[in-house]
Amino acid sequence: MSAEAGPAATGGRDEHVRRVRLPADRRTPAAARALVRSVLTEAHLDQLANEAMLLTTELSTNAVEHARTELDVEVVADPVGITVTVSDFAAGPVEELTVGVRNDATDIDEVSERGRGLLLVDHFASRWGTTYLPTGKGVWFRLDLPGPATGTRHARVPGAATAGGGAPATPESSAPSAGAMSELMQTTPDPYAEDPLPDFATSLLTRVAEMVGAAGGVVRLDRGDGQGTQVLARYGRQPRPGNELLRVALAVHRPYTGELVLDAAPSAYARPLAVLMAERLSLHLENDRLRRADVRRQAWLTFLAEASELLAQSLDVELTMALVPQLVVPRLGQWCAVHTTDEWGRLRLAAASHADESVLPQLHQVLAETGPDSVQARLREASRNGTQMPLGAPMEGFAVPLIARGQRLGTLAVGRHQRHRHDPDEVAVLEDVARRAALAIENARIHAERRRVAHTLQQSLLPPVLPVVESIGFAAEYVPTGGDVDVGGDFYDVVPLPDGRWLVVIGDVSGKGVQAATVTGLVRDVIRVLVGDGKPLPEALARVNETLLERGGGRYCTLALAAVGPGDGDRLDVSLHLAGHDRPVLLPAGGGARFVGIGGTALGLLDSIASPTAEVPLAPGDSLVFYTDGVTERRRGRELFGTERLRDAAAPLAGYPADVIAARLRSTAIGFSAEAPRDDIAILVLRNDAT
Repeated sequence: MSAEAGPAATGGRDEHVRRVRLPADRRTPAAARALVRSVLTEAHLDQLANEAMLLTTELSTNAVEHARTELDVEVVADPVGITVTVSDFAAGPVEELTVGVRNDATDIDEVSERGRGLLLVDHFASRWGTTYLPTGKGVWFRLDLPGPATGTRHARVPGAATAGGGAPATPESSAPSAGAMSELMQTTPDPYAEDPLPDFATSLLTRVAEMVGAAGGVVRLDRGDGQGTQVLARYGRQPRPGNELLRVALAVHRPYTGELVLDAAPSAYARPLAVLMAERLSLHLENDRLRRADVRRQAWLTFLAEASELLAQSLDVELTMALVPQLVVPRLGQWCAVHTTDEWGRLRLAAASHADESVLPQLHQVLAETGPDSVQARLREASRNGTQMPLGAPMEGFAVPLIARGQRLGTLAVGRHQRHRHDPDEVAVLEDVARRAALAIENARIHAERRRVAHTLQQSLLPPVLPVVESIGFAAEYVPTGGDVDVGGDFYDVVPLPDGRWLVVIGDVSGKGVQAATVTGLVRDVIRVLVGDGKPLPEALARVNETLLERGGGRYCTLALAAVGPGDGDRLDVSLHLAGHDRPVLLPAGGGARFVGIGGTALGLLDSIASPTAEVPLAPGDSLVFYTDGVTERRRGRELFGTERLRDAAAPLAGYPADVIAARLRSTAIGFSAEAPRDDIAILVLRNDAT
């Protein structure tokens, strides 16, 4: 800084110098003030404290807000005054210098071309200037003690026009004091108040009104939240429309709008002070707007996350569509309606809701109306064009299309609240809700289709009905796995043999899904063809084993085959073959229960298998219970249902009809655990019904 441009420095022994580097932090102005105050105390210049504190706050605050770099603060005090320099490290033009002398003009608007940031510096400093250096730029000011060399400092107090409407007060009486300006600039909102702005605005308004001698004043603010313009602060009497009022618009962004109104006589300081107050208040209002917007956006994000979770939990199409209006009303609209399109593109009302349930019939009536200007026409246009469409009276609002994976599923119509129009944030949230709802509806439809396909495929692997045979009772129970979109590998069948006997088949193919169902169908059909051609059961099992090795895709199968035919008297002779399957339970009519049969080799694992034959006679009333591992491996925590529990549960059922035995065992297995079955459950009962 050159000698001409920079602050004066005596270099004498009585000089006090402090230099410090401070971060670009909101606490920096307070640290700078503390530094200046300490130097003033050491140099015995306390009478300059008000002006020095005010100007130091102004320069350091401006540097923090605009430069956003570290600050160098240099304080030099001598017996007659103090010089403070605030420098930042922001880039700026080089070799540019501005030096000012003390401004004693009454009208501080005369320095407006220099910018309001240096208005206070220009007014209170004895001298001031700005300089641009290679490392940044700085602003300095000089405050001198009153004396013959510097001139007498004029006291500045609030002024007003004379009571009789005469000439305004003299400059000495109309200028605000440094203390009053310092109090105005250091007034800040209470950081611990829930809503500090009303008290802050009232404090600012009161100070400015007293400084300019205003009879009354008001600060009005509209936050754009549908509540209209509200009074944020008031001073004195209500400003009278007939008077010449001083109006200053608040520099806030949409949706905020507001103004400061002062009922004050014209004076040199009224408008600049009002503008200064409006700018200070606007800064905090902008912070409030941003804070509220951030809180609101966080609330919307939470809402969308919760909505997504609720929509994802439902895989039922009708339930999902009924849930959407419940999410929207009343938070995002007065009413909501979901329409879906059929294969011909026609709209069908799927669900609707209204904040006032008594108006719901009227809403249904309006939604059902047809015509070129009807809601239906606008909804069809929204669905056809895939764009947002406004809805007119009597049910004002707008409609957005429901589109998922490129498919147009319908529309989501939302009505606005009576005293509030949807703002851009709400429209964006509703469009997001529509996308999530469309995806949830599409997922529910896909799930429903997969469930229908799985059910159809599963039913095709089971006999529609069991045959009715004289003196032989057949009964079966089947419970699919808890995942109703997966096809299980368990199956059973009853097939007539060429020699007049009946073949009872129960099996379990490893795995689940379409591939397991394919192998299940393959095993079932191969068995039917082979036994229909009269092949012996051991040979049929060997052929099935070969087929699985060639075409089973690495899957294996366990089987139990039982050829049932009449024996001596009323007895039934059963030839039992087990290929890796659990042994069936024999229930003699006289009571008791035991396992029968000889274990064999599962099919699809080895080139050769063993399936010993076990002859089991069934006297009248005797039953043979076949089952799959979905029964014995049913879990309750770490505990399995097990074969022993199955036998114990079947023992009391000796002598009961086949359908009763099957139903009771199914109920016992299901009731063993509160969880849904993890594997298919198949139970097949063969009984000698001869009397």
